[in-house]
Amino acid sequence: MEMNFYPVFVAALTTLLVGFIWYGPLFGKAWMKETGLTEEDLKKGSMVKIFGLTYIFSVMIGMVMQLLTIHQFGALGMIGGPQLVDTALPSYSAFMADYGTAFRTFKHGALHGSMSGLFLAFPLIAINGLFERKSWKYILIHSGYWIVVMTIMGAIVCGWV
Repeated sequence: MEMNFYPVFVAALTTLLVGFIWYGPLFGKAWMKETGLTEEDLKKGSMVKIFGLTYIFSVMIGMVMQLLTIHQFGALGMIGGPQLVDTALPSYSAFMADYGTAFRTFKHGALHGSMSGLFLAFPLIAINGLFERKSWKYILIHSGYWIVVMTIMGAIVCGWV
């Protein structure tokens, strides 16, 4: 089993698409108030750089989401990685024949994606927010965004077979 980059590239777009809605019509005004940003501040900087790097970082997240949502990567890790598939014991081939597509659904990926958002993204953002003396509103706006994004990303990378 090798990493499939097509769903990763598609899933990476979700950070931009959800962000457009989340930090726009849904929570844009509240987010700007909590961060102290103004419309003028948001017009500064290179949007090509911001969106380009966001997409690159999102591809990195998508790659990790495949590892978190597709259980078969665990079996691959147990034999030492893809370079050792040809020398693996017959039990690996038998396992993959029986379970190679088990739990490869959008629903299962969404479950693991949401858990990743809740148990990884939320605590990371909350810790930073607490030390930066940010409000809980700030923490919840950003955490909510990542929980939604990681849920969608998990669904895409796991369900795309």
